[in-house]
Amino acid sequence: MRKKVKNYFLAAFITIIIAIGVFCILKYLMPKSLFSAENDDLTEVVVDSMALQAMSETDSGLVESSKQMKQVEEIILPSMHTQGYTNLLSFYSKIYGIETTKKGKVRVAYFGDSMTDGDLIVQDIRSRFQDNFGGEGVGFVGMTSLSAASRLSVSHKYSKNWQTCSYLNPKKSKFPFGIDGQVSTIRSSEPAWLKLSAGDVVHLTELCSPTLFYGRSDNNEGSISVKTEVGEPREAKLTPGKILNTAVLSDSPVKNFTVNFYKSENIPFYGVNIDNENGVYVDNFSMRGNSGLPMGALDKELLCNFDSILNYDLIVLHYGANLLGYKSKDFGWYEKKMNNVVLHLRECFPNADFLIISTADRALKYGGEMKTDRAVSPLITAQRTYAKATNCCFIDMLSLMGGEGSMVKWVNGSPSLANKDYTHFNIRGSRKIADLLYGEINGGYEKFKQLKQEGKIK
Repeated sequence: MRKKVKNYFLAAFITIIIAIGVFCILKYLMPKSLFSAENDDLTEVVVDSMALQAMSETDSGLVESSKQMKQVEEIILPSMHTQGYTNLLSFYSKIYGIETTKKGKVRVAYFGDSMTDGDLIVQDIRSRFQDNFGGEGVGFVGMTSLSAASRLSVSHKYSKNWQTCSYLNPKKSKFPFGIDGQVSTIRSSEPAWLKLSAGDVVHLTELCSPTLFYGRSDNNEGSISVKTEVGEPREAKLTPGKILNTAVLSDSPVKNFTVNFYKSENIPFYGVNIDNENGVYVDNFSMRGNSGLPMGALDKELLCNFDSILNYDLIVLHYGANLLGYKSKDFGWYEKKMNNVVLHLRECFPNADFLIISTADRALKYGGEMKTDRAVSPLITAQRTYAKATNCCFIDMLSLMGGEGSMVKWVNGSPSLANKDYTHFNIRGSRKIADLLYGEINGGYEKFKQLKQEGKIK
């Protein structure tokens, strides 16, 4: 009897060993998503190479202690959506000057990622400012754009022989990147062309004072020919002797223009600025996959030259979505590096105030239910911290949207305000986000104006 029991025990033990081995083999061969509590079927959010490098440089970027987890879970987002309004006093003062005198120009550089691609969000913020304070024009437009076909604020077309490099992969360019993080060159001897046309969007029905921006080169043979809907083509020689050069494309407002480039190879081109003499102008410098870190590598001399011409009053940094796909909840490394980015940008734009806009809500699947990504709150904490350390105004997008779980409501609502990737807003949601953000900015201005009129602010 004992021998029989012993045989049964041995057989069971061998069966268990075999089962464990089969499970390990199957787990290795099968897709990893079967063993994850999170929804990995959602569209991946790309991230720039500098963020990836920064993550690899810190041991704490991928491992979080239980103590840190407890601290994150105890964070309670404040009911106030915005902190640090006093850091916008210079910007508000210039807005006040425009409102009271009906003269002057205020300029905003809005840096972002795919959330503002195709001029989403920014085009509506621009429209709100121009409704209230004047301004006719879309601002700065790059030579090329991945989202040109979907942009509503201006029709943007160009020839196929442009080669554009961005600061997401800086090793591919021998020229410094422009203010939008890009530089374009002509890659063949054939003439290249660029065409911009005004649309039916309010404040953007004409292209006012279009001006071409280009950089330094040894090629002194380049020239352009500008054709508008009226008059004869206008020809001009390119003089790329300085780090930043300009060429006025039309002295009067036009509906459209086409620029043909001749013998202009090896000249770096940055884009075209379109604005009027008075009002508020908001430039959209969006780039898919950008964490914000590459901005710290932008050439200071070149940006200072851009600023000397365009005169920026407010710098907006709207990032975060590209940092939420790595299952890390420790963003101390990002906080430190973005602190340095802001300090660098302050040297490039010494007269501008700064506004940091946090990541929006993002949802993943936990236990079969879509919920706010657990990395959202600690990332916002890091963004709030570096904003405070660098004297920037800060807007909490998660709180502004409605708090945790808001992205699920925005996706599933009727009408839907966000895409099924539970990360990006659709055009309706982008318009609502623009209204919310403008409401926060303008709310601070209305308070400033009240204090100004009461004599409490000089």
